[in-house]
Amino acid sequence: MGHQQVKEIASLADQQLYLSHLLDDIEAIEVMLTEGMFEKGVSRVGAEQELCLVNKNFRPAKTALKILDRIEDPHFTTELALFNLEINLDPVLLNGATFTILEKQLQHLLKLLRKEAEKVEETKIILTGILPTIRKGDLVFDNITPFQRYKTLNDILRRIRGDDFKLQIKGVDELILKHDTILFEACNTSFQIHLQIDPREIVEKYNWAQMIAGPVLAASSNSPLLLGRDLWSETRIALFQQSLDYRNPSYHAREQKARVSFGSMWIKDSILELYRDDIARYKPLITTDFDSNATDELKAGKIPKLRALNIFNGTIYKWNRLCYGATGNVPHFRIENRYIPSGPSIRDEVANAVFWIGLMNGMPEKYTRLYDKIPFSNAKWNFINAASTGINSYFKWFDRNISAKELILDELIPIARKGLRKAAVDEKDIRKYLKVIRKRVDSRITGSIWQIRSYKKLRESQTRDIASMNLTACMYKNQLSNKPVYKWKLNPDDYLDIDLKKIKLEKMMSTELFVVDENDLVLLVDRVMRWKNISHIPVVDKNNRLKGIISKSNIKDLDLEKNKLLVVKDYMVKDLITVGPKVTVLEARNKMIENHIGCLPVLEKGNLIGILTKSDILKIFNASQSENGAK
Repeated sequence: MGHQQVKEIASLADQQLYLSHLLDDIEAIEVMLTEGMFEKGVSRVGAEQELCLVNKNFRPAKTALKILDRIEDPHFTTELALFNLEINLDPVLLNGATFTILEKQLQHLLKLLRKEAEKVEETKIILTGILPTIRKGDLVFDNITPFQRYKTLNDILRRIRGDDFKLQIKGVDELILKHDTILFEACNTSFQIHLQIDPREIVEKYNWAQMIAGPVLAASSNSPLLLGRDLWSETRIALFQQSLDYRNPSYHAREQKARVSFGSMWIKDSILELYRDDIARYKPLITTDFDSNATDELKAGKIPKLRALNIFNGTIYKWNRLCYGATGNVPHFRIENRYIPSGPSIRDEVANAVFWIGLMNGMPEKYTRLYDKIPFSNAKWNFINAASTGINSYFKWFDRNISAKELILDELIPIARKGLRKAAVDEKDIRKYLKVIRKRVDSRITGSIWQIRSYKKLRESQTRDIASMNLTACMYKNQLSNKPVYKWKLNPDDYLDIDLKKIKLEKMMSTELFVVDENDLVLLVDRVMRWKNISHIPVVDKNNRLKGIISKSNIKDLDLEKNKLLVVKDYMVKDLITVGPKVTVLEARNKMIENHIGCLPVLEKGNLIGILTKSDILKIFNASQSENGAK
């Protein structure tokens, strides 16, 4: 939905006018296909680099517009959130040193961006599918980029839903929450690849793009963490669908499809089947001003822009999206690969593009007419399975079940190599980039695997937020080296130097709380403390209002084997010292020392939202490398 001048469809007349232009655009495509007007025998590659902006503590930095004001370069543009930006690379012909050219341009533009970003509040650039340090508090309406198209879409989807958006993603951990904007979509950053396809091959190639999506995603996954939870190998897939899901329960009852989807069918006869299916399924959300219609432009000898179709297509988020465009007044089709995440390094991203484009160009003859050979549900299942379990997936690949590793190494990399040679890509580029895929898959170290292993190691001695910040700091240092992820190390020298005089408690407190009711048994408290190795348990009422604290010291002298029916309210401490989430970590620690207490409940508007304990303090101060900041 890159067209800025959009507005809500506010009346029946608006809707009727827009639909007439949309149907006219479909008719124009049909005419251009019939008359052979689409460009043939040419293949171009393009890419869009989405990225995250972070401050010196590697937390989201809302500096996008300030940075763009410093850069007068059309390659850079906004994204949905103020802590994201996008770089649009120049399209290049698929031959020769295409991918070296692509990597060099991306390196050049990122170098320019890093230089200017550093001058704006010391902003840094991170390439990652989901930023590990992002918090729910960052995803508020005020952080949406203040352009009308973003706010319009947010307002429309909220009104259609009738209530808040809901997230429920279950992996190793589980995340369940509500949110009142579409800004959770901004957690997702990707490296989107565009490949121009000959119109004579577009039906077969689009089906093939769907078939290989699972294995390509498994090899490139880089988004395992969201709000400190270990979810899917590529959590973006679930998050993106749910963050833009406008359906209310009545839509689910009649099986209305989500606007973010893998698709629901193979194409058989014409690429127009994709557009027609979307128009039949989805209601238009936005429109623009029209000064002509597509069929009239064709009759006048002009190539139409198909503005209605492009706006509509921009609100249907297929993971493989069919795009219409024109180069030098000649129309073309291209497939936009939207599921490959940003990062871990530029070299990794370009290798992912090489792998996918090689596969697309090398499609074996035996895999044509997929609709006669394999159920579409198998391709869809493979994609969701890859998003969930990444490189450890098993796939339904025609008449066999096969591991992602075996399929990629034994069959798909050879296909990709043949496809690249068919396009006359330099042999040096083929070896260089496919080696990255082969090494990554053979070692089973994707970006997701590296993040999870590193995060777990950090969590052994650090709080969730410090671990997230240090993880991101290490990712940043590794990205600057441009080494592929299978060579990355978790280096303590790269850890963040945390200034505890400035870090707020909300970023460091424990939020995974075990609580009891005042009428619960003390015996239960004793068992929970033993099981979970904790010393303090908050006592709350049914509205999550803090009533007291019960600690090991309160019950250590009780004979609970003889007095099993003792209740919490008789032994809890009611005279409590509490703080709010905006207090600094240093202030909170000093308050605990001054008052000789072992824990500090954190309240927001009277509700218990976290707790700081002695063990948290030890983790925080041990993780900090700033001795002066700890004094």
